[in-house]
Amino acid sequence: MQDQTLLPVEHGGSLARAGALFPHAPRPFVDLSTGINPHAYPLFDLPASAFTRLPEPSRIAELCAVAARNYGAKANEIVAAPGTQILLPLVAELCSRGTASVLGPTYQEHARAAAVAGHEVREVRSFDALAEANLAVVVNPNNPDGRLISRGDLLALAAHMRAKSGLLVVDEAFMDVAPRAESVADAAEQGGLVVLRSFGKFFGLAGVRLGFAISAPEIAAKLAARLGPWAVAGPALEYGLHAYADKAWQESMRVQLAQQAARLDSCFAGVGIVVTGGTGLFRHIAIDNASRLHRHLGERGILLRAFSDRPRELRCGLPGSEAEWLRLEEALAAWEECE
Repeated sequence: MQDQTLLPVEHGGSLARAGALFPHAPRPFVDLSTGINPHAYPLFDLPASAFTRLPEPSRIAELCAVAARNYGAKANEIVAAPGTQILLPLVAELCSRGTASVLGPTYQEHARAAAVAGHEVREVRSFDALAEANLAVVVNPNNPDGRLISRGDLLALAAHMRAKSGLLVVDEAFMDVAPRAESVADAAEQGGLVVLRSFGKFFGLAGVRLGFAISAPEIAAKLAARLGPWAVAGPALEYGLHAYADKAWQESMRVQLAQQAARLDSCFAGVGIVVTGGTGLFRHIAIDNASRLHRHLGERGILLRAFSDRPRELRCGLPGSEAEWLRLEEALAAWEECE
């Protein structure tokens, strides 16, 4: 029998699955089941060479340099990959097989990737319990509840892991919309620490498939060797170079997302639902009738992220237009009448 921990897990964002679950819902769906920015970085025309030629090593180096500046790291500490997902098992293989502890509940692919790499995986609820593992994983801020572990606590754990030849992995996929002073990306060079950063979530271009690992130079070199040449496609390379250099768009977008997250909180509060956490890209709800709310909204073509192992919890992303906001507000008003 196949080990269930090695099988892919369900995630938000599947319109095919939503269609099967809510076959009579109005279309198009308002997909709030992901934590991806609905206001994507503006599309632009790409040079034909982005599609017809292999990426030049100098352009990859340029991308790593501009991304490193964004994250407070050095160019020789960062590795570009076709999304952070592909990095998870490669990073897990950096330390000897043993116990991998993941601070949960969180993004389930970390546990699966560690199992693929041969570790004995356990999910822990206490940050202090991570110190016992060979491989410790923290998603910061956490998905789906937005829990934030302080920079000081993470650096202390990284030092502990370094002293015993272990490894701390900090997934900062949503740090672009969190207090950036809590990032540990600038400390990865000290060793015992790998920081993962995502491009697609904040820039709203998940389909581009671009992500980065930040670590001590010798670890970065190992990861780059595992990925091999041309790991990042030409179109992803071009979008990364443009978007990371566009500081004005980034700062404006952070303000816009914070405003819309507050608006989403108000929408739920208006019908007596208290938001229990989240980030600027998603909000977290924990209520007894979460499954009924999920179905109520789904039947009206509005998708939230539900969790089969945590039936009281929901995650809600941001609507992308006034029309989508209106549909959500109307559906929530109907929910209040039902209650």
